[in-house]
Amino acid sequence: KNDRADAEAICEALGRPTMRFVAVKTVDQQDSQATHRIREELISQRTAKANQIRGLVGEYGFIAPTGIQQLRRALPLWLEDATNGLSDRFRRLLADLADDLRYLDERVAQLTSAIETHANTDPVAKRLMTLRGIGPITASALSGVLGDGTIYKRGRDFAASLGLTPRQHSTGGRERLLGISKRGNSYLRKLLVHGARAVLRYSVKKDDGLSQWIKHLAVRKHRNVAIVALANKTARMAWAVTRYEVPYNPELAAAA
Repeated sequence: KNDRADAEAICEALGRPTMRFVAVKTVDQQDSQATHRIREELISQRTAKANQIRGLVGEYGFIAPTGIQQLRRALPLWLEDATNGLSDRFRRLLADLADDLRYLDERVAQLTSAIETHANTDPVAKRLMTLRGIGPITASALSGVLGDGTIYKRGRDFAASLGLTPRQHSTGGRERLLGISKRGNSYLRKLLVHGARAVLRYSVKKDDGLSQWIKHLAVRKHRNVAIVALANKTARMAWAVTRYEVPYNPELAAAA
């Protein structure tokens, strides 16, 4: 592999009429994706900071209940209790860590607010938010990746780019489908799966076509399989709504 071979391969690809190329992102798409990446990184840093605090205070015998919200409530109590045995030196360190955690919370909240504001003004994101299981964060992320939807020929191609389609191990005319590939955009896949999990949870008391479809599937398959299948379906519907600029039709959702 060298620059000369790379240049030759690029020229060879340009001469092929069936070659597919990555679409150039608009400035708005690039800004939107940058915001999501920064927010996701800050959330990872916040999780790491919370785990660091738990590990350090655990050495002193203090265990906070599960959940970062419980840790936020426990920190002031530990710092204000003068009889809990914490040294002044560690108490100062713990106060600094609490400040770091509050700073990360504020940065995540600022970016979340910015994403929600953009989603409420973007026509593509507003259309996507009409789909069940898609809120402002997911709609903004989908809008940033899909653009006008023309970069994918069909909904299945978009779902495959998110790793939501089965892997294949086929030979000799025999097709064997395995689990989902989990390749491609893991961030969007995570958002869609979480949204599908919420849809399944609240579909118990609903009788529309999509709710009945997911409930029947959850009876026949494992719950996680049904959730991923719904995430796959949602990705395909999101592509169709974006590509053809049509509103979401609940009556067609179960057959999508």
